[in-house]
Amino acid sequence: MPRVHNFCAGPCTLPLSVLEEAQGELVDFASTGMSLIELSHRSPEYDEVHRQTIDRFRAVFNVPEDRAVLLLQGGATLQFSMVPMNLLRPSERAGYVRSGSWGVAAERDAANYADVYPAWDGEPLSYARMPDEAELEVQAGTRYLHVTSNETIEGIRLPSFPNLDVPLVIDMSSDYLSRPIPWDVIDLVYGGVQKNLGPAGLAVVVIRRELLEQTNRNLGSYLRYDRHAEQDSLLNTPPMFAIYLMGKVLVWMQGLGSVEGMQERAERRSGAVYGAIDSSGGFYRSPVDPRHRSLMNIVFRLSSEDLEQRFLKEAEAEGLVNLKGHRSVGGVRASIYNAMTDDGVEALVAHMRSFRDANA
Repeated sequence: MPRVHNFCAGPCTLPLSVLEEAQGELVDFASTGMSLIELSHRSPEYDEVHRQTIDRFRAVFNVPEDRAVLLLQGGATLQFSMVPMNLLRPSERAGYVRSGSWGVAAERDAANYADVYPAWDGEPLSYARMPDEAELEVQAGTRYLHVTSNETIEGIRLPSFPNLDVPLVIDMSSDYLSRPIPWDVIDLVYGGVQKNLGPAGLAVVVIRRELLEQTNRNLGSYLRYDRHAEQDSLLNTPPMFAIYLMGKVLVWMQGLGSVEGMQERAERRSGAVYGAIDSSGGFYRSPVDPRHRSLMNIVFRLSSEDLEQRFLKEAEAEGLVNLKGHRSVGGVRASIYNAMTDDGVEALVAHMRSFRDANA
């Protein structure tokens, strides 16, 4: 069966060359006579995979040497709790930007462990845009400001990161390694890898090393960043297969110009889809402020739900799958992550234009 163009918001499409390479190694990895998923995580064969993946992540994302890279289980949702548990002392508080579904979820979970407050709330604006820096209300004594760089469901992104007198903590789950970030104003960045980097089950946390000396020690071992850093993310059995595949995706990304190359791809491909929306004479409508349009998750509506269902059904017949918008907002959502092919984007744009011509 031919491969489809998968616009799923997560798990993501992966480079075909990576999948084929993994297929060839699945039964016998590195002449060990067994699969990587059968190897001991203490074996020299897996140790090389593990350390090369961390090194490649550093190289692709330009991670400074004063940061530790942690490979953790649980995805980004576990980090909603681990961040405040590790970083906030009883006398400290943190501001959270309620930019959309995931920003709200991060604040809600953090409130179970620490004193947090909303530094901005996008709900009155129907989460159609991100805040401008001047709109952020950071209170005295704030330890960090938490921002979600890209809201997967609402299709909005921070066009630039705030530079305030407070460190940033960034959830980059849905635009991880799709654009460079200003490391000098960031204490911690995290994200699940299942959008841009690999299969579900793995999160990557990048934290200032000096912070590891100040993190909360009154936690279970797995919840402590310092313990993971001390053990090079081998405190327990890591999600080996996800790490192995992410390492291969990182090699693929290096061949395309690393994070800078991914940014160029994101701008070019999302621009083609937004161009089809904006040139449709109102047949397609984007609910997002143009300044804050996501480059990863493009959301749009048609004039009726019936028309949207027809659009989705005909798209699937052409091999364009997982275009249905999130159940909480409806509409259409095209997730164009790093590994989406140019052919897939071109096929989507062609479908949008032919469907408009047939139904306008």
